[in-house]
Amino acid sequence: MSTGEPKKKGLFSRWLRPGSDAPAAPEALAPETHAPEEPALETPAPESTSQPEPALDSTELDVAHADDTPHVEAPLPIEPEDPEPATPPPPAAPPARLGWFERLKQGMAKTSSRLTESITGLVTKKKLDADTLEELEEVLLAADLGIETSARITDALSKGRFGKMVTPTEIREILADEVARVLEPVAHPLVIDASHKPHVVLVLGVNGSGKTTTIGKLASKLSREGHRVMLAAGDTFRAAAIDQLKVWGERTGAPVIARDVGADASGLAFDALKDAREAGTDVLLIDTAGRLQNKEGLMAELEKVVRVLRKVDETAPHDVLLVLDATTGQNAMQQVEVFGKRAGVTGLIMTKLDGTARGGILVAIAAKHGLPVHAIGVGEGVEDLQSFSAKDYARAIAEL
Repeated sequence: MSTGEPKKKGLFSRWLRPGSDAPAAPEALAPETHAPEEPALETPAPESTSQPEPALDSTELDVAHADDTPHVEAPLPIEPEDPEPATPPPPAAPPARLGWFERLKQGMAKTSSRLTESITGLVTKKKLDADTLEELEEVLLAADLGIETSARITDALSKGRFGKMVTPTEIREILADEVARVLEPVAHPLVIDASHKPHVVLVLGVNGSGKTTTIGKLASKLSREGHRVMLAAGDTFRAAAIDQLKVWGERTGAPVIARDVGADASGLAFDALKDAREAGTDVLLIDTAGRLQNKEGLMAELEKVVRVLRKVDETAPHDVLLVLDATTGQNAMQQVEVFGKRAGVTGLIMTKLDGTARGGILVAIAAKHGLPVHAIGVGEGVEDLQSFSAKDYARAIAEL
């Protein structure tokens, strides 16, 4: 570059050339500093355009009026990654607790859906004839309702409807009526006789039927009703059963009589009854070891427990409850027969109705044996064991 060439104007001067709309420059500015000049490149100068340069915007004006001190941008404020809302949302309301009948319907859904689906498939767009009635009876038998109850239902359905169109709802209503008619005579809540101090309840059942859990739930119910309850851990074969009963004792405030694993069950029952008498207990619930009904030695031991109790109180036990697992189906019928003969069963409790499609077995047992049904269970919670209602059961099994 030649020495006579005019110096290149600074940025500030170029912005404020004559004709610009920008305001006048400040009175005093620091002198511009220039980097050493480099040789000019042999490139043609850009052609000038006649169009005026655009007016400065507000941002450029701010830069133009700034002094020549180095500009350091202020760091942007760091916002929290998850800012808390100004007003937190209200907590979600807990789901409403279903009533007993709704829980019963849900628990028996496997049994009822199997029945009602089969019924619907039989009678849709079809007149009621002999073949349909025979097929319907097979469906009822498959649900373990028993021969007698199944025949009663088909007989009631055929009266006045044979050769006519019937709806699934009509059949379900007849099903509910006939089931209720069978169950109403056996629906009896467990009654504690205040004349016995204590009222002794011996609880039996096969392995896995839910005896110990049922005892705990009964203890909870009776304690809420104001009874003083004592528990006896008569399942001396399993340490887990003893520990489980102790936990229920802590929950319900009921004392637990227990011995070491392998102790004599009849001796424990004897001691428990004596202790309950001395303590003025209202109800003594005695657990027993699970045993298959075809094991002679174990059934003989059960008979011994009953004999020993009668040495303390000749009227004891006042109730002998057999806990039945609904999932066993027809095997439950045999349990009622054998335990009834060997231990004098006085009443039934059926559990696990929520885990099977064969809940109709309770109807068959009631029709054949006529034993009182005190309670049924449809879940693990304390409130999932309730006194038996024939009407509720019949409506639940028919999905009404």
